[in-house]
Amino acid sequence: MPQVRSSTTLVLGLVMAGAVLGLSACAPETDSTPAPSPTAAPETPEPEAYDGPLHFVGDELDWFLPSEDEIRALLPGIADMSEPSSALEQISDGGGPAPVPAICSALSAEMSLGSVGARTLTWTLEGSDNAVGRLHVLQLADEAQVAARMDQLRAATEQCGSYVLERDSGFDAEIVGESDGAQAIAGTLTEGFIDGEWRYHKGYASMGNVIVELFQTGIDGTVIDAAAVAEMLREHSLSARDALVEELTVNPPAPAETPSAVDPGAPWSTWEMSVEAVGPIVLGSDLDAALAAVSGAQVREPEWEGSPWWLTAADGSASVGIWAEKSGERVEKVTVGVSNIFGEPVHEGTSLPAAGGVRVGEPVSAAIAAFPEGTFLTVVASGEFFYDVATRDGGSVSFRTDRDPADPAAVVTGIGVEDATLRAPLVFG
Repeated sequence: MPQVRSSTTLVLGLVMAGAVLGLSACAPETDSTPAPSPTAAPETPEPEAYDGPLHFVGDELDWFLPSEDEIRALLPGIADMSEPSSALEQISDGGGPAPVPAICSALSAEMSLGSVGARTLTWTLEGSDNAVGRLHVLQLADEAQVAARMDQLRAATEQCGSYVLERDSGFDAEIVGESDGAQAIAGTLTEGFIDGEWRYHKGYASMGNVIVELFQTGIDGTVIDAAAVAEMLREHSLSARDALVEELTVNPPAPAETPSAVDPGAPWSTWEMSVEAVGPIVLGSDLDAALAAVSGAQVREPEWEGSPWWLTAADGSASVGIWAEKSGERVEKVTVGVSNIFGEPVHEGTSLPAAGGVRVGEPVSAAIAAFPEGTFLTVVASGEFFYDVATRDGGSVSFRTDRDPADPAAVVTGIGVEDATLRAPLVFG
């Protein structure tokens, strides 16, 4: 029996070995080729740095503002300082004695005249109820307007170290920077009048379509480090430039829209007011063509230089004012509602064109909601109030109001849209 068991075991062992060999022969050969590496996703190319016009708008104006500590470190006697504000106060009275040379009047001119947007800091001075300080960041329509202003200020700085007003006067100032596109000026202006002398610490800087103006009453013989003040303003202008380039590299500005065709026979209340057009009236277009575009309208010519053309609908339901630029050949601005012009036509807001859905007679809060990041403007001499919003390409939408536009009860009394690049420049000398 043991012998039989041994033979059986041997046979079974040979059978199992053969089966294993047979299975091995049938098994697929192992693929020795390595698995392919996953394909790397193509890299997204970095966008090319923005190199277009340096046009700041809205809250981008805040990028020019120095800190309170920086201002206090360079200007003497500051007591209380406000928070940055989008409010702008203009005196706009003009007049006064003419300096010799005439270019020196650029140093005392109200730099905010002609601006389309602003941000403001104000402060009081210790020991005085009348002495004040302020810093304005002023948006103009384009770089050309700012360059012209800075050329005037530089010329005045170079020519008005000593000049004559009613008595001897002078601007003791420093000019800082040129090669990198950021120029700044700062110094102390002394104005001599028959009844006394006034001193002001002043500074200016520019970048793109923005000019920065610093002002502080100079009392008790206080002095400033003019070069340091100019450098502070210049450095913030450079910083603002870098921030704008970064922003517009990631979010390029949209191209200007082409006005769409409008039926001139449609009710004027259906016309949209934009910085491109008001109904069929295209801003920047030939004046005669604009007048002819509104078929059937009653036309009233300007009664004196600087007043508008008035177009009134054939049924008398609505009117618009068309304002020509200085040459009288192109449309600069179109207004509806109150324009503060003697003899202007009066109509209900519901019959007039609207801007962003906002009509004459509606709360200013509606305009602020439709057009955020604007400027609250008060013109002291004429007692006028506006909420102004500017576009990056030099357009302006202005809502005239019956009181301070920051007042929740303020109401829109007039609306104007303008190609502010056509504004006549300030001229000195």
